[in-house]
Amino acid sequence: MKKSILLLSAAVMMCAFASCNSSKKAKEEPVTLGNNTFMKDSEGWITIFDGETFKGWRGYNKTKVPGKWTVDENAIKFNGSGGGEAQDGDGGDLIFDHKFKNFELEFEWKVAKGSNSGVFILAQEIEGQPIYVSSPEYQILDNVNHPDAKLGVDGNRMSASLYDMIPAKPQNSKPFGEWNKSKILCYKGTVVHYQNDKAVVEYHLWTDQWKTLLDNSKFSKENWPAAYDLLLECGGPNREGLIGLQDHGDDVWFRNIKVKVLD
Repeated sequence: MKKSILLLSAAVMMCAFASCNSSKKAKEEPVTLGNNTFMKDSEGWITIFDGETFKGWRGYNKTKVPGKWTVDENAIKFNGSGGGEAQDGDGGDLIFDHKFKNFELEFEWKVAKGSNSGVFILAQEIEGQPIYVSSPEYQILDNVNHPDAKLGVDGNRMSASLYDMIPAKPQNSKPFGEWNKSKILCYKGTVVHYQNDKAVVEYHLWTDQWKTLLDNSKFSKENWPAAYDLLLECGGPNREGLIGLQDHGDDVWFRNIKVKVLD
C-alpha cells in the first residue's frame, strides 16, 4: 500500500512539473526584431543572444559579423589584437540590428587584464563615422590596469560610467577575469546605469543637464562639433537607436544579453 502511495505521489509530482513547464512555455510568445524572431518570456524579457549564434547581430556599417567577434563558452567575445580601437579590417563594433526606444537592457561582462570596451545605446549608423559620435556609452574597463581609469574627471572613465561625463558611484566593479552584472534603463530620456545590482549613474537626455554634460566633455562643440550635434539629439528624430558593443582592440566577453521593451 505504501509503495502504491509513493508511486502515485511521484506520478502527481511529475505531472505537476510537466504542467508547470508547459504553462511556462505557453506564456512565451514570439516577437520580431529586425529580420529575426525571438521569444519573449512572461515578464517581457527577450533574450537577444542565444549563447550559440549571432542571430540578429552584425557589424556596425557592415552586413556581417566581423571575424574578430566569436562565440566563446556561451559568451560573445571580441578577440583583441592590442592595436587600439577598430584597427583591424576584420574588427569593428558589433550592433544588434533593431532600434529600441524605451527599454531595459541587461547583460554580463568581463574583461582581460588591461582591457577597455563599451556598450552603446540609441546609436545611429553614420557612414564614415564611429558609433560613439551618436551614442551615449556605458564604459567597460579594467579599472586597475587600464590607464583610462585615471583620465577624465573624478573617475568618469571607469567602468559603468557615462563615458567622459558622469562617474559611476559607488564604483563596485569586479577585477579582470570576473563577471560583472549590468543593466541600462532608458525611458523617455531618463537613463540609469546599474553595476552589480547597484544604481551608479543617472542622467536625462535632451535636457539642459545633458547639454552641460556634453559641453564639459571631449565631445564638446569646441572639441568635436560633428559629435556634439549628433549627441545633443541622440536617438535622432524618433529618439530611438541601436545597441552596440565596442571593439577597442582588447579582449572582452558579453553574455546573458536580454532586453525588455517598455511602453
